[in-house]
Amino acid sequence: MILSKGERSTMGESTFPTDCWGTAKQRIVVIGNGGGGKTTLSRAIAEATELPLHEVDRIQYRAGWEVAPAAEVTSEIEQIIATDRWIIDGFGPWPTFESRCERADTVIFVDFPLWIHFWWAAERQVSAARGEARLGGPEGCPLDGMTEKVFRAIGFVHEEIRPKILELLPRVRDRVDLIEIHSPEELDALHAAISL
Repeated sequence: MILSKGERSTMGESTFPTDCWGTAKQRIVVIGNGGGGKTTLSRAIAEATELPLHEVDRIQYRAGWEVAPAAEVTSEIEQIIATDRWIIDGFGPWPTFESRCERADTVIFVDFPLWIHFWWAAERQVSAARGEARLGGPEGCPLDGMTEKVFRAIGFVHEEIRPKILELLPRVRDRVDLIEIHSPEELDALHAAISL
């Protein structure tokens, strides 16, 4: 599904509008629950657009999953938002998320059914247990031994953060290109559109 500047259109698996990526984009927000492919998508967008990519998890976590001070996280994200060109992948403090949406020209919301987020996150955890390299994520923060925390975080985002996102997005719809992804097929279609 794509929502674009006040217009809502629905698509099936094979009818994703490939021209949805045709306009110049300078400030892109990529959000959604864990295990949804946000980082892979963000990296593909960065490669296609040459926009600088900022992963919020790399800002809010230090080595060993130590949480950075909230004031530092907020300050760094706000500094990024104030620039003219960026992709910001992830959540961070809620006020910075609202600021991002105010400044963005594009918001991409990866919103799969909850079971897909859990499934893909479980696959990532299995890959980590096998010693496979992780794409993105904070430096010095291995996923080994983090499965329970990852699953709790996914549940928290679904129950607490997702409703706030669903309340916020209609308020920015008229100002941004709003792209909602509800299935792996739609995610694949967006990847294909980006690479055209």
